[in-house]
Amino acid sequence: MTTTETDEFLAKLRAFEGLEVGIEVGADPVNQPMIRHWVEAIGDENPVYVDPDAARQSVHGQVIPPPVMLQAWVMRGIRARPAVGGNPRDELMRLLDEAGYSSVVATNCEQEYDRMLHLGDHLRTRTVIDSISEEKQTGLGIGHFVTTRVEYETLEGEPVGRMQFRILKFKPGTGRQSPAKEPTKGERPRRPRPSITADNAFFFEGARQHRLLIQRCSTCGVLRHPPEPRCAACGSYEWEAQEASGRGVVYSFVVNHYPQVPAFDYPLAVGLIELEEGTRLVANVVGLEPSDVRIGMPVEVEWLDLDPDLTLPAFHPAP
Repeated sequence: MTTTETDEFLAKLRAFEGLEVGIEVGADPVNQPMIRHWVEAIGDENPVYVDPDAARQSVHGQVIPPPVMLQAWVMRGIRARPAVGGNPRDELMRLLDEAGYSSVVATNCEQEYDRMLHLGDHLRTRTVIDSISEEKQTGLGIGHFVTTRVEYETLEGEPVGRMQFRILKFKPGTGRQSPAKEPTKGERPRRPRPSITADNAFFFEGARQHRLLIQRCSTCGVLRHPPEPRCAACGSYEWEAQEASGRGVVYSFVVNHYPQVPAFDYPLAVGLIELEEGTRLVANVVGLEPSDVRIGMPVEVEWLDLDPDLTLPAFHPAP
């Protein structure tokens, strides 16, 4: 777009700033099954979330959900479709999609809590579009940051918390690590580039050497993955890399059929692998038909040398 067209498009976007999205009501009240699914997926073993006896003896006196689940209780279902008209947020997203900013990633989430939630609380939200940035060049691509402010309350109107949520709507294939040229006809495009940070660079460097590395806290010895700057167990910022055996089991998995990205083969089996060291990581499951993947199946690592700049771990059935 020309400078004039860019300015006009930004003006259209910023016309949404300050608009209220409207009241949205959670599909279900706070409930134990959802809490259990959440803490098992995260690996949080605090008994006040799932054990009524332990919860009664705590300062809470009853089962509570993890506070960071706040967003989950009013989140749209996976098959939700934007309403046609009447919802400024959906109209804003549609405008960005039509301009080519069709990819999205969450970048920031800040939450504040007024009180702990309890089983049976039914929540609703009031959302305001706070700001839309000018076009930015990021590692993922050229795009606009969209920030919303969300107030959470019970159906009776009692405030329980608030959230500032920011996403990046960007044009795919325009990132700093994108291929320098478009693939020629018939040439397979490269895999999408991972976002390399100071915290995870060691992992990808280890992969290039065909070594599966895990962060290990130098103070308390706790292993953690994905890589983080600080140990959640003791708070230490000191860590070292430990090489894993590469053996584990399929803890969970999905088989992707759509949407299809040209760099991958479909159907695409993606597993959550629990390593025998105790940490989990996401990787492709290979060496068998996707329909044959099973939870609990023993697997071991193999290395996919995808191109000179990218090697990733995958897992095949163990002998």
